[in-house]
Amino acid sequence: MRIEVRRTGGFAGIERRAEVDTAALADASVWHALVEAALAEAAPVGAAPAEAARSGPGGGPSRMPDGFSYEITVDGRTVRCAEPHLTGAQRELASRVLREGA
Repeated sequence: MRIEVRRTGGFAGIERRAEVDTAALADASVWHALVEAALAEAAPVGAAPAEAARSGPGGGPSRMPDGFSYEITVDGRTVRCAEPHLTGAQRELASRVLREGA
């Protein structure tokens, strides 16, 4: 499973990207469980208008000023989420990929 995270926003507006391929990892099952939990509540990119509206105005995730927005792509499936509305699993997944990924 290939997990990519793109974080944008924040006070400085610096974009950060990283990815992890779980194929050769000893703890791949832990990563897979975290991905399932993180993506379960996220609206997919290009979601139907009613589903996207729950995320925020204009179909994108609603944001707080200077907060981070995340785009998480797992094996070609992309979802967006933004502070302050990240679930614990989304925050953990994004942090872990950005910390441990290349």
